[in-house]
Amino acid sequence: MTNGFQSTVSDITFELNKEVALEETHNAELPLPRVAEVECAKCECCGMCEECTLEYIRGVRDMFSGRLICGLCAEAVHVEMEKNGGKRGEALNEHMIDCVKFNRLGRSYPALYQAENVKRILKKSNTSRNREDY
Repeated sequence: MTNGFQSTVSDITFELNKEVALEETHNAELPLPRVAEVECAKCECCGMCEECTLEYIRGVRDMFSGRLICGLCAEAVHVEMEKNGGKRGEALNEHMIDCVKFNRLGRSYPALYQAENVKRILKKSNTSRNREDY
């Protein structure tokens, strides 16, 4: 039953539908892009695992003297580099020492780790005050 109305299709709609159909057949013929292999990489500082491509792992190792570190530790190393004048090797060693201390003491005994840090801060401020006195 038609109420006297006819549906019409404009030329633009017809052309758009034709282009969409053409794109779908063209995309079906293309092979899927190759997916890079991902592996779980463990940070040598903090021990956190990240899923990384082999290319990314090689890049990180090249940047950090053959060591594989996570993005968080890499950022901490960059901050440490700013403190010590841009020496990446020294900054990496300093950060790794801090991570070893934290993993050994901080995870098991967080209050003791915090007390150790307060003690270190007090020693630094005391030595800087003694230098100012001279």
